[in-house]
Formats: sequence, structure tokens, C-alpha cells
Amino acid sequence: MAIAPSQPLSLETFLQDPDVDESPAWEYINGDRHQKPMPKGKHSRIQLKLCDRINEVGEPQKRVCAFPELRCTFGGRSIVPDIAVFTWPRIPFDPDGEVPQDFLLPPDWMIEILSPEQSTNRIIGKVLACLQQGCQLGWLIDPSDRSVLVLRQGQPPELFQGSEPLPVLEKAPIAPLTLALGAETIFGWLKMGGF
Repeated sequence: MAIAPSQPLSLETFLQDPDVDESPAWEYINGDRHQKPMPKGKHSRIQLKLCDRINEVGEPQKRVCAFPELRCTFGGRSIVPDIAVFTWPRIPFDPDGEVPQDFLLPPDWMIEILSPEQSTNRIIGKVLACLQQGCQLGWLIDPSDRSVLVLRQGQPPELFQGSEPLPVLEKAPIAPLTLALGAETIFGWLKMGGF
């Protein structure tokens, strides 16, 4: 007996499923749904501190805002970057001036923190797809080897370790966003007990 091939899942059907926003979130990539791994200690600590640092520098002057685990739907995909950073003019505020529920555009800068059970190539593919849709910058943070892979439109990937400042958004309004963050600082946040 022949089995008919299953129909590919549509983006619309995926978004109507109430389970897609359960924790951990589901993503829609190339017609398939993939569940993100549950964040663990190192991932959560880096995500928290990085969001705080970006918003501390970017929000007061209305240059950028970092959102943790924000669903972004665009270009036939629906992804949930660990951190999605938007320049202020691209935040789709609603008529009341509030942040909307739905972000139907790619972030300007996406940050992914690699978990041990994740496929590095799948995450790199996700960042590359965002760059093709207008994202300016992607970071892939790998706690296992204390490195940050930086991907930018039209430039070769760069690997950062140590104290060298990581590239940030160059097209942020008002002035370039300066965080003065190196991989060493990011991974230093993991030491909390004074050891």
C-alpha cells in the first residue's frame, strides 16, 4: 500500500497552532517546525546580561531595543531569536505608542546563544536567512569554546575570542551604538560566586 506524502506545513497553519508559543518556543523554517531547546543556566545568564547591557546603552537615547525570545515572522519564516535587537525607527509601535504583539519583520541584529544539543549549522542557517532578509548583524555565542561568531551582510564571518571589541550595529540612529563588549566580558558574566 502506497502512502501519500504529507503536505508541507504552511506558515499560516503553523502560526494558528496554540502550542507554537509554549516554552520552549517553536520556529517555522523551510516549511518545517523546530522546537528550540529549553535554556539552561549559562544560556539564561548570558541572555539576561546582554539584553540588559544593550538596553542600558540603546534605550535612553531611543537608538535600539533588545527583546529576549521575541517571535519575528517574515520572508516565509517565523523564528524566535534568543535576542532580537531593533533600531528604534523600525520598532512597529501600535497607535497607542506601545510595543505590538506581532513583529512581522526581521531584527536589525539577532543574537543566538548555542546550547549543547543545538545544531550549529541550523543556527548559522537561521542567521544567514535573516541577513538575506535585511538583518544587518548576527552573533552566534558559543559558551563551550568561549567564542562569538559574527556574521554581517556582504562580509566574511569573523570569530572573536578574548577582549577584542565585538562589532555592533553601525546604522543605529543618532550615533553608532558602542557597547565595548568582548567575548571575554560576555563569558565573564558566568562567574557569579567570586571564584
